[in-house]
Amino acid sequence: MTLKAPFSIISLTLLALFLSACSDSDNTISQEVTATAYTLSEAETKKGNVGLAAWGDQLEPGMKAIAVSRDLIPKGLTHRTEVEVEGMGTYVVLDKMNKRWTDKIDILMADRAEAREWGKQTVTIHWEAPQETP
Repeated sequence: MTLKAPFSIISLTLLALFLSACSDSDNTISQEVTATAYTLSEAETKKGNVGLAAWGDQLEPGMKAIAVSRDLIPKGLTHRTEVEVEGMGTYVVLDKMNKRWTDKIDILMADRAEAREWGKQTVTIHWEAPQETP
């Protein structure tokens, strides 16, 4: 009978460790950034190849895409990362901004009127932290 108590304690400890390892850990990163808008006009994209993004993706009207300032890339906002823009929904990182910008995203809009209406706003974005490689 004395062997059952230590066995039960060990079993419960192992079960607790197993369950904690199986639970989803919150790997979400949140950051407040300045958000502006851009369109697929030649004045706002690559000259001579409208819609060609910095990572080589061909952007199309209606895509839920964003460009990120390059300081956000080491934080995990890399090519094809899904980003929740509070109040707007989920977007995909498909473009990079000029090196002069920091803590900023550029949201692809359908037309210039929509982009002008958006203007410049402060938003909170959320994304999953990149998985560490062993």
